Amino acid sequence: MSQPLVAILMGSDSDLPTMNSAVEILKEFGVSYQLQVLSAHRSPYLVSEYASSASEKGIKVFIAGAGGAAHLAGVVAAHTILPVIGVPIDSSPLNGLDALLATVQMPSGIPVATVAIGKSGAKNAAILAIQILALADENLRKKLLAFKIKLADEVKAKNEKLNKI
Repeated sequence: MSQPLVAILMGSDSDLPTMNSAVEILKEFGVSYQLQVLSAHRSPYLVSEYASSASEKGIKVFIAGAGGAAHLAGVVAAHTILPVIGVPIDSSPLNGLDALLATVQMPSGIPVATVAIGKSGAKNAAILAIQILALADENLRKKLLAFKIKLADEVKAKNEKLNKI
């Protein structure tokens, strides 16, 4: 793959099964990415260093997944002007509600676009990253349009199947 445009960060390698949903979408659209395990709590210096230098390395959008206290997306957003999309991961007894609240409750001036908890959120994070990239990439815009048409066609087909019962 070419130079990574999207950085997919996760607080732990145990988050990979969730974040793979983002990877699959980016692969489907042919968007280059880089995976990193970086913890806001266990390796804050590494997070700071990576986030603050990513733009120079060609990264355009961050997707940050974390569970529990889930500060990764906010710490990344504090160290970059690039868009950050947070994915709350359901890795605690609270089933991701704690991660959702931690990810969405950013202070003024430190925005994090927050998606749903879990795999569907990771998938939507990738789609949102692609939508951001498509602002400057006509090829991605065309792929997104085809993707939306495919979604609508799938719904039509399900409806037709249902009406035959």
